[in-house]
Amino acid sequence: MQKRKISLILLVIFIITLGLTAINVFLPDSSSESAAGTININNTTIHYDKSGKCLEVIDGNTIQVYGVGRVQLSQVKTPNQGEVGFKEAKDFVEKECLGKTVYLDIDNQTPEDRYGRALAIVYTDSIDINKELINKNLAEISYFPPSEFKKGEI
Repeated sequence: MQKRKISLILLVIFIITLGLTAINVFLPDSSSESAAGTININNTTIHYDKSGKCLEVIDGNTIQVYGVGRVQLSQVKTPNQGEVGFKEAKDFVEKECLGKTVYLDIDNQTPEDRYGRALAIVYTDSIDINKELINKNLAEISYFPPSEFKKGEI
């Protein structure tokens, strides 16, 4: 009788957990995702097209954003895995973006790359991630026309 009672309690807990997980997955999280807007960074008004929580940092210039998918940072090239500087670039992006809301200025002329990733300048509440990667010598300027962004102007 005691084993049956414990089994029933565990089954109820499992069903409740499953239900809450389903609700979390299928209901939109309005606090993590929004449409276009503006933010102010260092007394500069920045226009963004989409925003969402950074769920994963793939490498120094690719992130996963809730409600958007994979995002390739436009105009920057960071070292690939196994190359010198890979860890430093990835660590910087993780420190600045992971778990935080990021704001995306998506390239109007080429909104996606050939892999289906959104091409964007990425901002947090306080910095331009693309520009900081360049300023900290963690990335090189990379340009692939056509682009709304001018070469080197990030």
